[in-house]
Amino acid sequence: MFKNLNGLAQLLKNASSMGERVKEMRASLAATTARGASGADMITVEVSGLGEVQRLKIAQELLDKNDVELLEELIPAALNEALTKVRQLHIEKMREATGGIDFPGLDEALSNL
Repeated sequence: MFKNLNGLAQLLKNASSMGERVKEMRASLAATTARGASGADMITVEVSGLGEVQRLKIAQELLDKNDVELLEELIPAALNEALTKVRQLHIEKMREATGGIDFPGLDEALSNL
C-alpha cells in the first residue's frame, strides 16, 4: 500500500509534465498500428492506436463466395481482435506515463474503451 502512496506522491510531484506526457502518448498511439484477422487471414484489419480503422482487406476468394452472413461474422471478429490489441496498448502507455504505478481498476477502465 505504501509503495503506491509513494508512487502517487511522485506522480503528483511530476504533474506539471503530465500534459506533455499525454501529448507524447497520444502521438505514439497515433503512430502505432494494431492488426486483427479472422477466417484464416481472409479478413485483415489495421487500426491505429487511437482506434481508427485504417485498412480493411478482404480476400478475393471470400468475396467470390458471395456469403454475406460469413462476411458479417468475420469482419467484426477481425475488428474486435485489433481493438483488443489497441486497448492493451493503451494500458501499457498509461503504465509508462504513470511510472509503472499500479492503480487498482486502471486495466478494467481502459479495457472498456
